[in-house]
Amino acid sequence: MPELPEVETVKRGLAPVMEGSRIRRAELRRPDLRFPFPPAFSEALEGRRVVSLGRRAKYLLIDIEGGDVVIAHLGMSGSFRVEGAPEAETPGDFHMPRSKDTRHDHVVFHLETAEGERRVVYNDPRRFGFMDLARREDIAAHAFFRDLGEEPTGNTLDADYIAAKFRGRQAPLKAALLDQKNIAGLGNIYVCEALWRAHLSPERLAGTLVTAAGKPKKELVALTEAIRQVIADAIEAGGSTLRDHIRADGSLGYFQHSFSVYDREKEPCRTPGCTGTIGRIVQSGRSTFHCAVCQK
Repeated sequence: MPELPEVETVKRGLAPVMEGSRIRRAELRRPDLRFPFPPAFSEALEGRRVVSLGRRAKYLLIDIEGGDVVIAHLGMSGSFRVEGAPEAETPGDFHMPRSKDTRHDHVVFHLETAEGERRVVYNDPRRFGFMDLARREDIAAHAFFRDLGEEPTGNTLDADYIAAKFRGRQAPLKAALLDQKNIAGLGNIYVCEALWRAHLSPERLAGTLVTAAGKPKKELVALTEAIRQVIADAIEAGGSTLRDHIRADGSLGYFQHSFSVYDREKEPCRTPGCTGTIGRIVQSGRSTFHCAVCQK
């Protein structure tokens, strides 16, 4: 499933085309994705301008004039592509062939832009993604967002914040980091990477990183920095290229090639001086990759 950096990449790829454009028509080619589309979804968007694009956790937010917000989730296989733009206007440095399988083009936003007509197409073979519509003033209280923790990209995510969330917790560190109520948007891949960078075992109990007085230990300070840095590196690289995730312009991200631990089972650990080998364990039904030698 695309994680936070992938969704951020999509947002940045779509913003130059969508922001300021007018939605001439919102074409729905089926009545539902993972969930049915909201009633009168197309009618609510047609003729209105796109004010801005944002992101919260793994959700793409498209603000429409008048105060409505399209909430989009990519699910397992969803992606956007831009059609109608000259190649020079295609965002991204690395280009791959666009998907030709139009059978899975389920939503088409027909846009009027300053450069002419453009189409933003949502393609989703598995249809695990979805779109919803909400009022901007209601977003914070929306069921998707009201319980989310801080973003790993903001200055509010520091060791003191995480210490307050982890204090007394007996859950494994991996599970605590994947809990969206603690930190919003972290997923399996980048949790594995952050724990490796911080040299912490995914099986260590979260509460052991906090002092009796509720203050972060030095290991938690290191983990906080690792989380922020691995997410920043992934966003800069353009997101991962796992399975069929593609960027908004149809090109693939490339951070996959920089993974240090994820999906590297039986390969040597890349920590300088470490003689360990990357292993794989299963936690809550998901694969966890780590080095048992240098991650304690």
